[in-house]
Amino acid sequence: MSILAGFAVPHPPLIIHEVGRGEEKGIQDTIDAYIQVARRVAELKPDTIVVSSPHAPAYYDAFAIAPGPTLHGDMAQFRARKVRVDADIDTELVDRILDVTNDAKFRVSSTAWRGKPMDYAALIPLHFVEKFYHDYKLVEVGLSGFSAQDHFRLGQVIANCANDLGRRVVWIASGDMSHKLTEDGPYGFNPAGPKFDAAVCKIFKSGDLHKLFSLDPQMCEDAAYCGLPSWEMMAGALDGTQYSGRLLSYEGPFGVGYGVAAFEVAGNQAAGSESAAESAASNKTSDTASGDGSNAAAPKVTDPYVSLAISAVDAYVKHRDHLPVPDGLPAEMTEKRAGTFVSIHEDGELRGCIGTLQPYRKNIAEEIIGNAISACSQDPRFPAVREEELPHLDFSVDVLSPSQPCEAAELDPKHFGVIVSKGMRRGVLLPNLDGVDTVAEQVAIAKQKAGIAPSESCNLEKFTVVRHYPDHAEQI
Repeated sequence: MSILAGFAVPHPPLIIHEVGRGEEKGIQDTIDAYIQVARRVAELKPDTIVVSSPHAPAYYDAFAIAPGPTLHGDMAQFRARKVRVDADIDTELVDRILDVTNDAKFRVSSTAWRGKPMDYAALIPLHFVEKFYHDYKLVEVGLSGFSAQDHFRLGQVIANCANDLGRRVVWIASGDMSHKLTEDGPYGFNPAGPKFDAAVCKIFKSGDLHKLFSLDPQMCEDAAYCGLPSWEMMAGALDGTQYSGRLLSYEGPFGVGYGVAAFEVAGNQAAGSESAAESAASNKTSDTASGDGSNAAAPKVTDPYVSLAISAVDAYVKHRDHLPVPDGLPAEMTEKRAGTFVSIHEDGELRGCIGTLQPYRKNIAEEIIGNAISACSQDPRFPAVREEELPHLDFSVDVLSPSQPCEAAELDPKHFGVIVSKGMRRGVLLPNLDGVDTVAEQVAIAKQKAGIAPSESCNLEKFTVVRHYPDHAEQI
């Protein structure tokens, strides 16, 4: 077969530095995975890259396909006009697809493109590819109101046409996951959002894209997905091949799910390749304290703060019990009050993080127990932790100082966390996070989390933390 590999990628405009202007640091895992995909495309050296895009011209009764001879696009709508991609269309392959689908029950049309430029959902993945590879021609196709099976069949048709012409093809299925992950996100929260993303991530890990067609339709609709038809089309292109799947990264810090996955046909896999999440496990950038990413060499748990968080999660996940404060804890845990954050990682990947900026319970111990239970069961970005995951989890606990108003000049992202607020909107970022090196980056990410525009003014507060790891604690 001519299909060498398929890649599922998201298309957040801020992932491009000229658009994000530092805010892209909040999705560093996605950037790392994108770079891995781009390098892999360069290694495969395809003749043609097929991009299925949710933001290409779309019709209820037709698939639009770019006619060529060239397709151009830029990020001017995001105030980054200099970010541009110019591609030659594989017109021979496009003509072949149009001929083959002339009598099909679903319509494919090049005239339906109507002279539109390359959309940003296609431009973003090609922007990354062109950091490493330029010797390709492009086929871009939009989605339609046709059924999931018709999207699948079009993928099959395109793969067969490419095979007839002897093309070496890489498929890039552009699409975000749920847009309903958090209350403070741009589209609000729906419980179906994290469920949808968890289900798709599981499918990507399994490498069986046929399972996309068994997802609960109501869950999909409530999750406000973007990429599902694009992935379904890619599934058709890969049908009939022996391919394996890997989830390279998943993040949703801004209320929208961003997943990157690779599906490589047997005989084309990169020897000894690893996921971006695996290769960056010990350098993970997130909005929480980083875990060490290594269960195999996990230190013995001697810190009482982390031990309490682990016990609280064990009791809740196994028995749905709310752990009472045990005897024998240090006096500071039972006699003092403070806000705390509990962070959970699995194989170096963030698995949950919930915290309180100020104390709401009787003491630090109760604060840790409550936040640990919330982190494992109520973080809207993730499904609840399952019992079989417990042996593979890493924990850290942050104990916060009271916050105090400050000016930007008083901040230091390595030593102070920041709280930004404007009216009812509020965002927080913990200190000493990998990849957050400047005050501007720290404040920008916190404002993004709060839904405060970069140009808006806001109030600033700073705080410090004592970060507890399994075998020691550090004043940050």
